[in-house]
Amino acid sequence: MNPTTLAFLALLPILVVGLFLVVLRWPASRAMPLSYITVLILSLGVWQVPAAQVAAGSVKGLIIAGTLLYIIFGAILLLNTLRESGALRIIRRGFTNISPDRRVQVIIIAWLFGAFIEGSAGFGTPAAVAVPLLVGLGFPAMAAVTAGMMIQSTPVSFGAVGTPILVGVNKGLSTLKGGHTEIGWDLFLSGIGQKVAILHAACGTFIPLLVVCVMTHFFGRNRSFREGLEIWPFAFFAALCMTIPYVVVAHTLGPEFPSLIGSLVGLAIVVPSAKAGFLLPKNKEPWDFALKNEWDAEWMGNVSLEDPKDIPSTMPMWKAWMPYVLIAALLVLTRLKSLPFLNLLKSWEVKSGNLFGTDISATFQPLYLPGTIFLIVSLVACLLHEMSGEAYKRAWKDSVKTMIKASVALIFTVPMVQVFINSSGGTEGFEGMPIALAEGIAGTVGSAWPFFATFIGGFGAFVAGSNTISNMMFSLFQHGVGERIGVDPTWIVALQAVGGAAGNIICVHNVVAASAVVGLVGKEGLIIRKTFLPFAFYALLAGSLGYSIVWTAKTGWLNAGTIVAGMLVGFVILIIFRHMATSPKDSTR
Repeated sequence: MNPTTLAFLALLPILVVGLFLVVLRWPASRAMPLSYITVLILSLGVWQVPAAQVAAGSVKGLIIAGTLLYIIFGAILLLNTLRESGALRIIRRGFTNISPDRRVQVIIIAWLFGAFIEGSAGFGTPAAVAVPLLVGLGFPAMAAVTAGMMIQSTPVSFGAVGTPILVGVNKGLSTLKGGHTEIGWDLFLSGIGQKVAILHAACGTFIPLLVVCVMTHFFGRNRSFREGLEIWPFAFFAALCMTIPYVVVAHTLGPEFPSLIGSLVGLAIVVPSAKAGFLLPKNKEPWDFALKNEWDAEWMGNVSLEDPKDIPSTMPMWKAWMPYVLIAALLVLTRLKSLPFLNLLKSWEVKSGNLFGTDISATFQPLYLPGTIFLIVSLVACLLHEMSGEAYKRAWKDSVKTMIKASVALIFTVPMVQVFINSSGGTEGFEGMPIALAEGIAGTVGSAWPFFATFIGGFGAFVAGSNTISNMMFSLFQHGVGERIGVDPTWIVALQAVGGAAGNIICVHNVVAASAVVGLVGKEGLIIRKTFLPFAFYALLAGSLGYSIVWTAKTGWLNAGTIVAGMLVGFVILIIFRHMATSPKDSTR
């Protein structure tokens, strides 16, 4: 079978997802079973993968889905605990004191706090923490999920204390270790991380503005991009407050801390700046959503965040925020290799080795999962906030109901992914479906590959739900393509890592998980429709910058990559200037 045909067949499960989930707006609970059936037919009928291997991939997927549901449950439980205790009401009041403007709030919570959680924990945890916090502050559930997905781009390559680089790229390129003894393998990986940081910083600088504009356009009273553009100085300021230290840390400390430290520095600068009104529109009403009774029904989740009637009338701000402080502290303390907690939590390992006699195994560490931290903090919050047993019981009951609704989609989504990934080794001798797809594209585009490298990385994250897994699958392939077209292969691997991070914006099971936390099960396709263009912008901008960098030495700086990148950036600048020219004269303070 020729590579093009094989690539098309490998793409079919993804086309099924796109058609039924995104185009026809089917809920994930109906679309993902069809995708799973498609990948089963291809794996057994075309790739001729042994049935035992398919079964093993499916079981591994179910185990991973179980861990995701555990994380979802913990996040929902914490949210419901804070609602029942009255802490959410106090937190809302605190954010109003920083800025009542929803555009500012989404930048602080989604972009900066979300990046901090990603830098410390990964696992899609930002959506589990930042998204419900936004809903608790009064954001429509769909607006919160959309924002939470969009920021899972820039910080992800250095999420979970650098795991996508230190584990994903490391394992993906492990066969090359012998060829980099001159500088050392660690320095080689660190060099790739530095390139990744540069590309992310260039693209990520636009993310806060994109988040705000998407929010005002889709969820604002006037459905206006212009209302988002009104705070472009503050949006770029907030972006640079994170991306500049992010790049500096990547070049000085390595891949573990760019997202973690970059976001903390950003929070330290942006929060007091917002409170002072720095670079915010002067003499204008703070932007807010319409009244809740005017919201579209599809924006609203079925998780109730109304304040209970019997909660205490007052609570100190520090006490309301303490659960989130504890989450942040515990996530950092349990992820640092220099501390003993990491190995301690990982010491209890549940492992299913050689499933059905294959080399596929499933492993997880229950104590290490973020869900465990969420459960512990929920219990601490119950005691700290002096909740009644009845109130805490209601929080558990509501959380179980919400988690169950998410389970149907996940028990098909994740097994589909695992069968798709583990499709090599069939009697036909074909490469696994992900590699077959990538090779088909690479054979067609030739020297233009840098434009496509990010999209392959994004495709890997889209199906696998993980930048780390995407890097493990494609890093060696990307390195090989770079060598074949005669450019620095480490830049191509960097493009893979950046694209894999961007793919989290549209990743199906991350969308399913984030939607479940706020009760939006069944509306996953609507969210992906809103986040696809930001993903495409991010991947194309990174790819064009990568093309320009790798080909400048041979063709000069004026090449296709420079032109495309210039057009994308120029388009954004043009929109901003048109807004400034047509808006009433206003100043910032």
